[in-house]
Amino acid sequence: MPPKSETQPPSTAITTPADPSTASVDPIFLILRILPYSFLRPPRLRLKLPTLTLPSPMTVYALVLLTYFMVVSGIVYDVIVEPPGIGSTQDHLTGSIRPVVFLPGRVNGQYIIEGLSSGFMFVLGGIGIVLMDLALDRNRAKSVKVSYATAGISSVVLAYVMSMLFIRIKIPGYLY
Repeated sequence: MPPKSETQPPSTAITTPADPSTASVDPIFLILRILPYSFLRPPRLRLKLPTLTLPSPMTVYALVLLTYFMVVSGIVYDVIVEPPGIGSTQDHLTGSIRPVVFLPGRVNGQYIIEGLSSGFMFVLGGIGIVLMDLALDRNRAKSVKVSYATAGISSVVLAYVMSMLFIRIKIPGYLY
């Protein structure tokens, strides 16, 4: 048997119209498609494209700092696990209930206030480093540079000391 030809003869070829509106045989569809546009025309709109301005560097810095605070504070953990804001413990001597800010003994758990205070200390240390960098600017007055350097060093030292205190509360036997 001879092989079949892959091309069809022109008399049996199926033709598809280029315009889908002529493909319909329904006269109502054709009327509804043509009639409204014979006397209606689209309005001439004079729309301007909105102009987007870049935010100022301080706005970007504030948003980055806020994002950093939220990440190191454990906001994602707080949303997923839903821990209490603060805990409570019973005093052994008096029997009264005392509030507890840090969840002792559990490194992978936290109260909401614990995360926020730790995140604030990390941000305070970061701001201290930025202030120390600003103190190195040659175009500032000496008193301003000394003020920036003092505030920066004290912020970094305070953040470090408080973070170490937080770790010692969290892990009772931790020394360094």
